[in-house]
Amino acid sequence: MAWKLLFGSDMGLFSLVTIAVVIVIGAGFYIFVRRKMAEEENNRPGA
Repeated sequence: MAWKLLFGSDMGLFSLVTIAVVIVIGAGFYIFVRRKMAEEENNRPGA
């Protein structure tokens, strides 16, 4: 029943889209921060 409601109703689909967007934003933020940390590490004087 829960799966039918999740994939069959407008609110269920909206929830799935919201969860997917949050995961994508989180992954993008993680990649951004890792790149900035590596950049900071390479630009640090004396290293």
